[in-house]
Amino acid sequence: MGGVLGKSESPRHSVPETKLEAKMVAAVRKRASQGCAMKSFNSIILKFPKIDESFTNCKTIFKQFDEDANGAIDHEELKRCFNKLEVSCTEEEFNDLFEACDINENMGIKFNEFIVLLCLVYLLKVPEPSHAKSRIGLPHIESTFETLVDAFVFLDKNKDGYVSKTEMIQAINETSSGERSSGRIAMKRFEEMDWDRNGTVTFKEFLFAFTSWVGIDDNEEEDEEEASDK
Repeated sequence: MGGVLGKSESPRHSVPETKLEAKMVAAVRKRASQGCAMKSFNSIILKFPKIDESFTNCKTIFKQFDEDANGAIDHEELKRCFNKLEVSCTEEEFNDLFEACDINENMGIKFNEFIVLLCLVYLLKVPEPSHAKSRIGLPHIESTFETLVDAFVFLDKNKDGYVSKTEMIQAINETSSGERSSGRIAMKRFEEMDWDRNGTVTFKEFLFAFTSWVGIDDNEEEDEEEASDK
């Protein structure tokens, strides 16, 4: 297995491309210093059904703030959402989050983008003493976000805030039963995450891949077909 990637293929040292990415990296590193509950990549896969259920429950929240029911949350709708959830941020931070998650650049946050955005807010927001058990007013969903953060920390073996190909192979081979998965599976999963093909995966890229793995993209397509049929 160790021969799948040679030393010459080690990823370059990653440098955050935006302020938001720098904040994500810092937050992931801080979280990594607290340890990781995940023991294997298989343990992440076993949580897929529960995570999918939690994401499905999040659909109700999405529809609540998609006030014009067009399948996307615009700037003003998201601001009202943040106010409702008591999420405070500067105008620059708000715009950075919106732009980072609006991957289609259509000025609207679709459901899978909404999940990623909320998870980023969860990662970046420091809990206040008065809200010790909740960061964004959604305790049940926040437990799922914590699982996703923990999963990324498990993959990030060198704790630099990014996941490399080598780390992905290592993580997939660390199963609780001692079995070794193929490098091909590791590469396929990594390629699904590394959208910009720069050899490293950010937490945001990981989240978008994860929503696809648990079937959120498929659910969205079904909802769009139902809406067009009405």
